[in-house]
Amino acid sequence: MSNINYYPDWRQQIIYGANGPQPAILMADEKAKVILAGLEPDQRISEHPEAAAVYLFLDGQGWMTVDGERLFVSTGTTITMPAGAVRGLEAETRLAFLAMRIA
Repeated sequence: MSNINYYPDWRQQIIYGANGPQPAILMADEKAKVILAGLEPDQRISEHPEAAAVYLFLDGQGWMTVDGERLFVSTGTTITMPAGAVRGLEAETRLAFLAMRIA
């Protein structure tokens, strides 16, 4: 049996929650975790330290803060960060992103 997950359209997997992000876990093992998440306008994820990660923004606009630096994000933006980097996110428009956390 194959462990392949196939998602022909990420829009069918994403959840925009009224009270903040409700990440869909696309893959998780002891080395990595891949989530798909969405924020409504003006929703945010508070700053917090985390594992090494890659964020790919699929749709929308907002701001990501990484170690105190405020970065504008929009469709197509990719941000990589090392383990322990403090990050937070705020949406200006409906914002969709894929986050890959690496252990």
